[in-house]
Amino acid sequence: MALEFNGASIETTASGYLVNIEDWSEDLATHMAASETLELTDKHWDLMNYLRDEFINNGANQPNTRAMVKTMGKKWGEKINAKTLYDLFPGDPSKQGGRLSGLPESRRKGGY
Repeated sequence: MALEFNGASIETTASGYLVNIEDWSEDLATHMAASETLELTDKHWDLMNYLRDEFINNGANQPNTRAMVKTMGKKWGEKINAKTLYDLFPGDPSKQGGRLSGLPESRRKGGY
């Protein structure tokens, strides 16, 4: 499959994940989110940047929901729960968030 963006054809998997992480950009993420009727806020970007950092700089780690809740709660200085993250990414914070972050599909079962 392919995603058409800015006159280029970007290769994706059948599930909509980028085949090449190098194809990702913030503009592409915004475009992909808009097609899913998501408007990205600072909290979306915080979570997406965290997911990218963990994958790129921590041995392809793809954090589960519990780790995301803990890290984002500290970053935002508030007590949050999984619902907070699902409100941001209703299609699953690790799956939808990872896809919009340009990361490969997580093979983990469950997120907690």
